[in-house]
Amino acid sequence: MKNQWIAFYSGIITVKAAGSGIERLINSLTRNGIMVWQVKRHGEQAVTFKIKLTDVKRLRASVRKSGCRIEFLHRAGLPFLLKRSLKNSGFLFGAASFLVILILLSNMVWGIEIKGADPATEYKIRRQLDEMGIRKGKLQFFVKNVEGIQRELSNEVDEITWVGVELKGTTYHFQVVEKNEPDKPELLSPRHLVAKKKAVILDMFVEEGKPVVSVNDHVIPGQLLVSGIIGQDDQTQTVPAKGEIWGETWYKSEVKLPLKSTLQVFSGGEKRKYYFDIGNFSIPVWGFGKPEFSEYEIEENRKDIKFLKWTLPLGFTSRTMRESETVTRIYSNEEAFEVAKDLARKDIKNSLSEDAKIKGEKILHQSVENGKVFIAIHFQIIENIAEGQSIIQGDTE
Repeated sequence: MKNQWIAFYSGIITVKAAGSGIERLINSLTRNGIMVWQVKRHGEQAVTFKIKLTDVKRLRASVRKSGCRIEFLHRAGLPFLLKRSLKNSGFLFGAASFLVILILLSNMVWGIEIKGADPATEYKIRRQLDEMGIRKGKLQFFVKNVEGIQRELSNEVDEITWVGVELKGTTYHFQVVEKNEPDKPELLSPRHLVAKKKAVILDMFVEEGKPVVSVNDHVIPGQLLVSGIIGQDDQTQTVPAKGEIWGETWYKSEVKLPLKSTLQVFSGGEKRKYYFDIGNFSIPVWGFGKPEFSEYEIEENRKDIKFLKWTLPLGFTSRTMRESETVTRIYSNEEAFEVAKDLARKDIKNSLSEDAKIKGEKILHQSVENGKVFIAIHFQIIENIAEGQSIIQGDTE
């Protein structure tokens, strides 16, 4: 019989017929549309065959007219499998419950390890994690992803400069770099301090070495500022020159800014959808229908389901659709010049060290051309202009 799997779902009966009218019985079954397959003869007056469970009632009418006796030998198929399963429902329920509990335990947070933080900072981090819902016994499905945790900790805990977050099994590992971590002593070889750019010296603080320039001196890049060779005549020695040489330097920044620009911004509306994932196939479970807004950006977050140490090809995905809209920003000439000045200042500060200061600024040129403002600004900066230069054997002052 073809497509036996269809018969499997309806149920299969193995029948044994015995008597002198076996051929008459088989022909009668065929005429009445009862499918018979795997017919096997056993001796002169016995035969076995298979029929569908739904044909049993019609079988009895043909048997009465044939003079044969029948016996049901074996039952197979989904109906009988379900019946046997119901008899053992307690065992099945226990096994299913065990698997569900094991999967839940495999997807809970059972450990939080923090390294690189002092006790006070670690306490603040753990308190912030608790506010975020990251605690022992919490299901990982309801916890932010690693990138989200890292971003929120960096924003909320002022004492840390950087935090690395890694999820290994059921444990979150945090590697922390604190802001006020004491600097390790720098091991320096003998060196000079030289100017790294053109400047006018405003102030000097020499910790070690011999100054060779003075306040108000003009210096050029590479010029010696503090010598690492100290002593007189033949009684000299080389040391790692240390110090800060503060000088006035000059920078020029140019900025172009359009008077009219188009931006994509979020309006605040959002819609969330949740899916159960089987491999690459997603089944919607919540948040049906299309969003009410036409323009939006999608943020997707997937949580894989784990079983002990293995990651199953199953998971939950949340898709957040945030409404966006196109906004046209138009500046007046005066507003555009002020924004351009701020951009120029930020550009300069990004290229300087944290301890550098802007002493003054002067606009060299500003104009409006082809719907854009153009501005050129000259900045006076106070910064440490000293950098180390190794002393080569044979150097003299």
